[in-house]
Amino acid sequence: MRRYELSDFEWSIIHPRLPNKVRGVARVDDRKVLNGILWRFRTGSPWADVPERYGPYTTCYNRFVRWRKAGVWDRLLAAVSKAFDGEIIMIDSSCVRVHQHAATAKKGADDGCMGRSRGGLTTKIHALVDAEGRPIDLVLTAGQAHDGKPAAAMLDALQPDAILLADRAYDSDAIRTLVAERKAWANIPPKKNRTGSFPFSAWIYRQRNLVERYFNKLKHFRGIATRYDRDPQNFLAAIKLASVRIWLKSYESAS
Repeated sequence: MRRYELSDFEWSIIHPRLPNKVRGVARVDDRKVLNGILWRFRTGSPWADVPERYGPYTTCYNRFVRWRKAGVWDRLLAAVSKAFDGEIIMIDSSCVRVHQHAATAKKGADDGCMGRSRGGLTTKIHALVDAEGRPIDLVLTAGQAHDGKPAAAMLDALQPDAILLADRAYDSDAIRTLVAERKAWANIPPKKNRTGSFPFSAWIYRQRNLVERYFNKLKHFRGIATRYDRDPQNFLAAIKLASVRIWLKSYESAS
C-alpha cells in the first residue's frame, strides 16, 4: 500500500456508504479514485498533478464534487462520529491561509468564507470535538469572524450533564445561557473584564489541548493547511473527508 492510501479497514467502513448505482460505461474503481482524492489534499498538489495510477485527474475532481453535492462526505462524517463520547465537548477555531489561486471571488459576491486577519487573507475553521479530540461538527467563516458567532448552532450536540471546554473567546452570556439551558456546564475561563464569577476548573480545562491536537492532525493535509479551493463548500468537504480519516484511524488503533 502506498503512502496516504486507505487501509483495508478504512475501506471496509467507507465502501458501503458510497453511491453504488453505476450507469453507462465502466468507470474507474471507487477506491482508486478516493485514494487519488486523498493524495491531492494530503500533498496540497493541483488536481492536474494527481498520479495516473488513480485514474484521470478529472475523474478524481468530478467524483469528489459530485459526491459532495450528493451529501456523501456529510453522511460519512455523521456515520463514523455517531457514537462519540459526549461527556466532554470542546470547541475552538483555527485560521488557514488562503492561497492566491483561491482568492478570486468576484466583487459583489459573498465573502466565500475568506477575510482579512493578522495572517492576511484567511479562512477560519470552527470545530466541535469530543473527549478524544475527534470532530463532531465543522463550520467555516471568514478569518476575521468572532469565534462565538457560529457556536450556538454547533452546540446542538451538547448533552445533559456534559462539560463544554472553550477558551475566553467563547465567554459570553449567550453561550453560558445556552449551555445552562441544555443542563450542561460551561467550563470557560472568564474574560478579564468580566463582572461576577463563574465556576471554573483549571484541571479539567487542561484537556482542551485535544482540540488543538485535532487541528494539528488536520493540517498534516497540506491542501487543508493552506486553502487552494475557491469554493468554500469544496474546502469544507475536504476537511470532513480528512476528519473521517482521523476518526477511522482512532477506531483502527483501538481494534
